[in-house]
Amino acid sequence: MELQQLRMFKAIADLGSIAKAAEKLHCVPSNITTRIKHLEDELGEPLLIRQGRGVILSPSGNLFLEYTNKILMLTKESKRAIARDSTPAGKLSIGAIESSATSRLPKLLSKYHQLHPRVDIEFSTSTWENLEEAVAKHELDSAIIAVKPVNPNIECIEIYHEELVLIASPSFEPITSPTSLIGRTIYMWPTGCPYRKALENWLEKNSVSVPITSIASYGTILGCVSAGAGVSLVPRGLYEQFKQIDGIKGYVFDQLHPVANYFIWNKNTGYHSAKEAFLELICTELTTLNVNTSAHNMTP
Repeated sequence: MELQQLRMFKAIADLGSIAKAAEKLHCVPSNITTRIKHLEDELGEPLLIRQGRGVILSPSGNLFLEYTNKILMLTKESKRAIARDSTPAGKLSIGAIESSATSRLPKLLSKYHQLHPRVDIEFSTSTWENLEEAVAKHELDSAIIAVKPVNPNIECIEIYHEELVLIASPSFEPITSPTSLIGRTIYMWPTGCPYRKALENWLEKNSVSVPITSIASYGTILGCVSAGAGVSLVPRGLYEQFKQIDGIKGYVFDQLHPVANYFIWNKNTGYHSAKEAFLELICTELTTLNVNTSAHNMTP
């Protein structure tokens, strides 16, 4: 069963004549006759009854016309839905690293839902490696990660730079340099985390060797720090969200450079109106974020 067969059948039903249908569709009558015969053979029922020079629909033809109209209508709707000037709709699956999911995205997702209520968002968090793989496999439409992707099938755009803040309990002596961390417990995400890598590079550059305890949860890390158990390096967005918690003090250092965050998608997916609308919102909201955060750096 082909759409062109359905269009031919509808034209015959509307005009009551194969010849008139052929004229409307700009083809020869014999072509329509052959295509409709193939359709009848596939369905196992006659759709037309020839009457004089015209045709009428058989009982099966009348029933089939109802479904034909629905199918052709849905076909038009589907084309409108994916058109580049269409209103975003349908499913949008987004992934993000936990730092973005916790600090930057909640307000963004809320605003997106207000702007595009016809989009059904599915949101998940994971490590940047898993998110990149999921986008490459078309399991996610897009994701936010803090490492530039290497997969050749993935496109990306740098959306903001996340400043880094060293956090500790106010009961600790002030942290003035990397050597201030000697003898203290450091809590960071496991190896592979770009924020952990930034801390490791900073310590190595200053010839400081300190063991790092791996914890794959910012909630647990913040809890340990606020309890005075150790220190950590976190994105500023996370610090800004939780700095009012009693027991967390922040420090910044020029050598701890901001980490770029990227919005990624699979370049083989084609146009996706819901994803494009989300990217547009990200570029608007997080570009403002870059300007605002650069204006209030802390000093150690």
